Amino acid sequence: MKEVADRQEALRLFPELKSIEAELEIYAILLRRWQAKINLVSSGTVDEVWLRHFADSAQALAAAPHISRWADMGSGAGFPGLVTALLLKSMPGAVVHLIESDQRKASFLRAVSRETAAPAIIHAERIEAALPKLAGQIDGVSARALAPLPRLLGLAEKPLTAGGIGVFLKGEEWRDELTAVEATGSFTCESAESRTRKGARIVVIKRKASPS
Repeated sequence: MKEVADRQEALRLFPELKSIEAELEIYAILLRRWQAKINLVSSGTVDEVWLRHFADSAQALAAAPHISRWADMGSGAGFPGLVTALLLKSMPGAVVHLIESDQRKASFLRAVSRETAAPAIIHAERIEAALPKLAGQIDGVSARALAPLPRLLGLAEKPLTAGGIGVFLKGEEWRDELTAVEATGSFTCESAESRTRKGARIVVIKRKASPS
């Protein structure tokens, strides 16, 4: 069965998901239930949720495992932010702020976080309004399939300036976007090949330190 194989492959790629397997089962059930009412993910990926969404999202925390306080921009169905929150569930003081302006999607995020006891706080407002207020309270900013890198950096400017790290899951367009960011001379950029999507990339961005 495709769904079983998908789940097994996700757990093989990211063994850390096994510790939250029960929570992810609840997440998957709620996702399918809510998908019938609102468009949370592409309909073609509903039966591939473990690999396409859960495992893919696990790459954000894997890129910055020392960070336990996050903000996730444009969380949508909770990828990667809500998966990050579940992976951090047993860590004292961990928190992930999920920023999603769509009220129905924000309600879905609340339902999943409540049923799974994820250490998540949902902000049902625009990124421009919510994120600047979190600077100093977070150490990492994440996003998946939200906007081009230059736009993401503009949105996350305040927490990045305060010393935060940006971890962005990008598709095949990542190379040109990375070149545009590097051209500003304001950020250091590292990237790694996605373990779940061919041609995709995990991009980690930090603001360059000011010359002493």
